Amino acid sequence: MSQQRAEIAPAEGKLGVLLVGLGAVSTTFVAGVEAIRRGISKPIGSLTQMGTIRLGKRTDNRVPMIKDFVPLAGLDDLVFGAWDIFEENAYEAALNAGVLEKDLLNQVSEPMASLKPMTAVFDNRYVKRLHGTHVKSGKNKMDLAEQLMRDIADFKEKNNCDRLVMVWAASTEIFLEEKEAHKTIEAFEKAMYDDSDDIAPSMVYAYAALKSGVPFANGAPNLTVDIPALRKYAEEHGVPICGKDFKTGQTLMKTIIAPGLKSRMLGLAGWYSTNILGNRDGEVLDDPESFKTKEESKLSVLEQILQPDVYPDLYDGFSHVVRINYYPPRGDNKEGWDNIDIFGWLGYPMQIKIDFLCRDSILAAPLVLDLALFLDLAKRSGLKGIQEWLSFYFKSPQTVPGLYPEHDIFIQLKKLKNTLRFLKGEDLITHLGMDYNND
Repeated sequence: MSQQRAEIAPAEGKLGVLLVGLGAVSTTFVAGVEAIRRGISKPIGSLTQMGTIRLGKRTDNRVPMIKDFVPLAGLDDLVFGAWDIFEENAYEAALNAGVLEKDLLNQVSEPMASLKPMTAVFDNRYVKRLHGTHVKSGKNKMDLAEQLMRDIADFKEKNNCDRLVMVWAASTEIFLEEKEAHKTIEAFEKAMYDDSDDIAPSMVYAYAALKSGVPFANGAPNLTVDIPALRKYAEEHGVPICGKDFKTGQTLMKTIIAPGLKSRMLGLAGWYSTNILGNRDGEVLDDPESFKTKEESKLSVLEQILQPDVYPDLYDGFSHVVRINYYPPRGDNKEGWDNIDIFGWLGYPMQIKIDFLCRDSILAAPLVLDLALFLDLAKRSGLKGIQEWLSFYFKSPQTVPGLYPEHDIFIQLKKLKNTLRFLKGEDLITHLGMDYNND
């Protein structure tokens, strides 16, 4: 039976995409969209632009493009804004990041040079390896949040935007645990007025976004919107949120391979992962407190997929080690090396070796695009609070309290596509297939 069709407001007018951080990921994303607009390249890696969705039975042969099935904002309707702790425009920042070739950047130099960052909310205590010079000052964190809200309102008016979304594409902050200040919006706001250390800069951005009715995606492993105060506020005020930590290189491989091992009931003795990277992300993660935030995000994946409590003979007590090493010569070209010790029939040992020579920002840029477009769709569809169907894009997906996150990328994709079918009143697809036998 078909589902109740959701009322989805049309994607009319301009969609403003506000980026926190104008570094490697954001400039690669913006330059990519500008290149695709001009027909220079194709949106490879973007589910919203290149993906299809099956509707009905396999025999129906209904497989439209996702962007033709649900009303998404078009690439020509996107307008970009950003905050950054350095004042370089997007063209200069992209050259400094060293991800894209200069020839490509020169073909989109005009719109890139015109994207100049707004002054950022920044505190060196939360990202110790960076020293920002293009930052806001205020009497307390509430004052800084109000400055951000004015930035948001001014950007929307100046660029004639109908709708906005915000994506955190800035650095990993030091590890924070949930405190009393995070439990209610009243306690959170009091902590902001008190300039409490419990309120990280990413939380100031998230608060400003939610108060402005702007959907927020957290691309880093920071605590940010994963606290009761902001979760409840987003739910009560109809603002979609999602996160955390873009799933790009090594963790992407884990969420592809681990489900395969589990599906065949192959055991795991240990999984050793190390990364070398030399971009700003690597520099930030060279600080132990920022690394702990990232480590917590990366370590949770295998436990949730393999379920050692359910399959103790296969996965109980497996060793899981994650290392990240800052190596400047590598730049944005990250290398993720994995040694996987598995065992099979009669306990006989085997090994899998993976050497993923990836480009971090190349993998992350299409995720920023998809999240911006899907969050906008969620808002226009009346969805609110945590959008678990967007777990597909994150290392450490947000879920409602008490619910374990789903890390299996294949289940995540089914969840995403079934959500789109649900919104359009189409049958959900279970892949059971028994109805074909009865025809």
